[in-house]
Amino acid sequence: MSFIQSFRNLSPRTRMGLGVGFLAWGTIGLYISDRAEKKFGLEASESDREALPRITVVEREGRS
Repeated sequence: MSFIQSFRNLSPRTRMGLGVGFLAWGTIGLYISDRAEKKFGLEASESDREALPRITVVEREGRS
């Protein structure tokens, strides 16, 4: 039995709970990751940012 089929066999309430749990996990991870970078000294310095390649945007004409 595949993972998708196992998931579909769960009750709707359980599936909703798992979905909300995954969304909460992702949201918490987004908020905590910035703080963890600062705490462990993994933030990019100005010299790191300057070493990144520059991106030039060129607009296309003639297409509508």
